[in-house]
Amino acid sequence: MQHTIVMTGASRGIGRVAAEEILRRSPDTHLLVVARGSSGERLTAELAAGGRTVSHVPADLGSLESVRTAATAIRDRLDAGDLPPLTGFTGNAGIQYTNVLTESADGFEATFAVNVLANHLFVRLLQDRFTAPARIVITVSDTHFGDLRHNMGLVPGPVWRSPDVLARTGAFPRPESAGAGRTAYSTSKLAAIHLVHEYARRLPAGIDAVAYNPGFVPGTGLARNAGAAARFAMRRLLPALTLTPFASGRDAAGRHLADVVLGTVEAPSGSYVDRDRVARSSGESYDPERERELWDAAERFTATRVARRAGPR
Repeated sequence: MQHTIVMTGASRGIGRVAAEEILRRSPDTHLLVVARGSSGERLTAELAAGGRTVSHVPADLGSLESVRTAATAIRDRLDAGDLPPLTGFTGNAGIQYTNVLTESADGFEATFAVNVLANHLFVRLLQDRFTAPARIVITVSDTHFGDLRHNMGLVPGPVWRSPDVLARTGAFPRPESAGAGRTAYSTSKLAAIHLVHEYARRLPAGIDAVAYNPGFVPGTGLARNAGAAARFAMRRLLPALTLTPFASGRDAAGRHLADVVLGTVEAPSGSYVDRDRVARSSGESYDPERERELWDAAERFTATRVARRAGPR
C-alpha cells in the first residue's frame, strides 16, 4: 500500500543516504522532503530519478511560523487526497553553532529552536493525520552521554537547565565560545530524547516514537558553522576514525537510519536505537519529571502555532 513519510534533513549526509535507501527498499513510499527554498526542488528531482515518488515542502526550521506553514500544507495535501496515508515523520535535520548567542526568527536560541522545537511542532501538527501503524524517528546523538567513551572529548556533555533558560541565548558560560555552542548541541539532543519518551506516553496507540543515534559521523554538514580549522578536521582528518569502533561512516549511518524508519529494526515506542540495535540511552535521559517539564515548555513555546492548526477532519 502506498504511504507517505515526511523527512527533514534529507539533502546531505546520513539523511541523503537514508532517503535514497528508503526509496530503493520501499517502492510504495511517497517521500516528502522538507527543505529550504529552491534546494527542495533540486533535491526532489535528484531523489525522484528512476520513477521514485518524491515531493517537497519548503521550510526554514529556524522559524516556527515556517514550520507551521509547511505542516499545514502537508495536512491539506493529505486531506485532499494528494498524498497517500501518512505513516512516518523523520526529524533528521540538526544544527550546531559556534556560540549560544544566535537567535532564531522567534527569538529562541537557534540550536534549541531547530533541534527541539521544530521537531516538536511537526509532531504536534501532524499527529492527528498519521495512519497507524506509524513511526516518528528523531535523530539524536551519543554526545548526550557526556563521557569520553561516547564523544572522545570532542563535544562537552549536556548541562541541563530549566527549558525556559535553555530556549534563550546565553544559557551557558562563555556564551560567545564554540564550547558553549557544542554544549547547547549535546543538551538539545538530550532534550530530544526526553521528548521521545514523552511522545511514547502521550501519542495515540499505533504511533510510535523512536530516538536514533547514528554515532559520531565525521564528514557531514553538521559542523558547517564551525571555524575553518574545525571544518577541515571534520572533512579531512576525522573521517579516518570510521575505520575504528569510535565512529560511523556516512553510508552505514544512513542505512541504519533507513532501517529504523522502515521498521527493519524492531523498537518499541520510546526506544533509543544506537546505530543498529536498541540500547539504553544515558541514565540522565530517563527523568519523567524533567520530561513533563520540557513537554509543557515546548507546548508553551509553540502554543499559538499549534492552536492555529486546521480543525479535525
